[in-house]
Amino acid sequence: MTAAYTLYAKPGFTATTIERLCSEARISNRAFYECFGGREELLQALHERCVEESLATVSKALQDAPNTLDGRIRAGIRAYIEFTTADWRRARIMHVEVRRSGDVLTLSRQRAVDAFARLIEDASSDFPRPAPLNRRLIALGVIGALQELLIEWLLSEDQPEIDELVAVAVHIFNRSLEPG
Repeated sequence: MTAAYTLYAKPGFTATTIERLCSEARISNRAFYECFGGREELLQALHERCVEESLATVSKALQDAPNTLDGRIRAGIRAYIEFTTADWRRARIMHVEVRRSGDVLTLSRQRAVDAFARLIEDASSDFPRPAPLNRRLIALGVIGALQELLIEWLLSEDQPEIDELVAVAVHIFNRSLEPG
């Protein structure tokens, strides 16, 4: 898994063969297939681990946040961005390779987006609704915005600062979730 974490992040999933994974991990192909059905299954396991860890991190931050919409937004976004960017490989797997892998992670990605959307809906449910807009669709929209900000951080030659990413994401979330 450690070898895949690095290789799937760079050079990327499509460029990483089973042979390269096994060579990097110093295991035989047979040992690999005793653990995983293929490199797709390994990518899915890595992605799901990253998602589970980030959901736990954000959930904890939301529990500890001030009981205001702005407090929850700031705490959740900062926790997610800091956790994701703390290891470029995690950020790359979650936001770039998840898309480049084709259909391999479609279901896993949809489950992750759904889990984060529910987290946003739950965290904002105690506060006035952005009438007459659907809170779930708003959550999906802000998730998409956050994903694009992180892709910019990963791929840009002039990488934005983490505080700038947080400030922009907070602005987007606040505007999207404030009452009509």
